[in-house]
Amino acid sequence: MGEPPAAVTAKLRISSKLDPEHPSAPRAPIARFYTALVKGDLRSLQVLIERYHQDVNLIFEISRNELQWQVKSQASYGLSGLWSLEERQELCTPLCLAARHGHPECLRLLLRHGADPNLAPGGQGPLHEACQGGHSLCVELLLEYKADPNLQSDEGLAPLHLCTSPGSLRCARLLLRRGAAVDLPSQAGGDTALHVAARHRLRHHAQLYLRRRARLDARNARQETALAILCGHPPARGDDCLQLFQLLAAHGAELEARDESWRSPLHRACGAANAELARLLLRSGADANAIDYDGVSPLGWALRGAAGHRELQPHLTVQLLLNHGSQRIWPPAFLKVLKSCAAVPEVIEVLFNSYSQIPVCQEWAQAVPQEVFQQHRVFYESLLALAGTARCLQHWCRSALRSSFGSRCHSLIPLLPVPKALQDFLLLEPRGVLL
Repeated sequence: MGEPPAAVTAKLRISSKLDPEHPSAPRAPIARFYTALVKGDLRSLQVLIERYHQDVNLIFEISRNELQWQVKSQASYGLSGLWSLEERQELCTPLCLAARHGHPECLRLLLRHGADPNLAPGGQGPLHEACQGGHSLCVELLLEYKADPNLQSDEGLAPLHLCTSPGSLRCARLLLRRGAAVDLPSQAGGDTALHVAARHRLRHHAQLYLRRRARLDARNARQETALAILCGHPPARGDDCLQLFQLLAAHGAELEARDESWRSPLHRACGAANAELARLLLRSGADANAIDYDGVSPLGWALRGAAGHRELQPHLTVQLLLNHGSQRIWPPAFLKVLKSCAAVPEVIEVLFNSYSQIPVCQEWAQAVPQEVFQQHRVFYESLLALAGTARCLQHWCRSALRSSFGSRCHSLIPLLPVPKALQDFLLLEPRGVLL
């Protein structure tokens, strides 16, 4: 039996005239064929196939001129960079185009005319394109025509790895019903579908994969579990981060799983200033004093990332760790913290108040940029005013009580029969001024 004929390659240059948002007058059949696929014009597509393109397995060699920013080079003569027009080439089949743009009727027409559902000259097959766009009707149709649910792209990604949006849940469900391997790792990073769900905070996807017996603590190439990936992301409004954490924890995810740098999920949550995730981890028994390969604790990671996450109130993470018994930094290193966290005075205040007494020197004034000092003048004046003096009796009482409670400050202080304002004071709630 002879081999099937090789796919025909049709060259096409894409410009604004071929942009489906800017229709133009009739053109060459190949250009009209491309436009019909992108726009989902079924009637035109049918006519074009019958007249010109009986072989629907042709390959578009698409050339695009795109503006690319060129960084500074020796030939730039001092310019920081410039825009230049670069030609980009892409290989694509009609089936891939229809799947990418979510046109199931066009897809059906092509498949009935013998389009190969696994042809991927550009690196991604039609199933990849449909999953990436969340086009579940296209996915269903391709699977009916024997598209391979485990076909890996040139980048080593299976279609399941491209289900990265809430709207792709049905795509994932269809893939699994047709035999997609739930634990298939990507070739480059070793991510499974559960890793992808955690990275994109897709709770319902994760729930689906766990029902399909996905390995909960599978490791990728960086030795990260799904829980570790989830904890490494800053909180975002409206996402399912906390619910996804609770789902993974309820299924028995390892809370102390270490990555290649020996960081725990708590290290990652604190570095991302994700106080709510850190709270859940600590409540579940995570070690507040775990050390990574560089000897850095979760508190160290919280301090490192504070300046870059000012909008997330990083002092909440620092406060949380200290109330759970985190070891404080070595007092002589406080100057380094002041330099890196000066723009977040709440962090400085919480950490400073965790010591019974720490000497303030004039060198600290030089560590605070003048602009930051003026912006938070009341706080920094109260800090520098403590040079050469002892803290007030109220602070000493707080320190003695906290020392007695140790790592149980978070649970015992709220039980004290004292006003809420005093409880907040004992729990290091910042006030904007030091006493």
